[in-house]
Amino acid sequence: MARKKGRMSQEVNAGSMADIAFLLLIFFLVTTTIASDKGILNILPPKQDPNVPPPEIPLNERNIFNILVNANDQLLVEGEYLDNTEKLSDDVKAFILNFGAPNEEAQALFNSLPQSLKAQANRDSKSSDHPMSGGAVVSIKTNRGTSYERYLEVLDQVKRAYFEIYAERVGITADQYRALSGKTAAEKELQDRGKEGIPMAISIAEPDKIGGS
Repeated sequence: MARKKGRMSQEVNAGSMADIAFLLLIFFLVTTTIASDKGILNILPPKQDPNVPPPEIPLNERNIFNILVNANDQLLVEGEYLDNTEKLSDDVKAFILNFGAPNEEAQALFNSLPQSLKAQANRDSKSSDHPMSGGAVVSIKTNRGTSYERYLEVLDQVKRAYFEIYAERVGITADQYRALSGKTAAEKELQDRGKEGIPMAISIAEPDKIGGS
């Protein structure tokens, strides 16, 4: 009597599954781009020698635009309370473009400005002397309790005022000027021409200890 053939069990060969999974892991590690927080790009001054006192730079009080941010994120701008930063960049821009007491070099800078910026420039003797080095400085002072978000918001508005001036000088938008990397000769030329004679003079004062831990 012939023996009946039994059914052959069909099994999936999983011997190479670990190798496949490992190869997929390597593939995703190589091809995936991981976003990283680059922080704020600021050029810090060199560390001072503790044995050498810092040089005294005499500045007229009218040449300093004071922005104070307290522990409650409230703003005191040039002695006036502001509940938001909407007007801040316009106020900073007016301060930078003031020619209250221009010297010969600053007058030449004013003459070189496009007509659109000349129309925005003032000659208020109670405000900054001129936008050149030492003639207009924006000071930002925070508190230990000031939120990081508010500090960044204020700093961005101050930088926005400068970028709008630089961009207008070279005939592009502020966003386009911000996007310039300076890696090509053409971009570097636009950057230099935009800020020529008008340095980004922003002073970040040491925070007060009141209101924070």
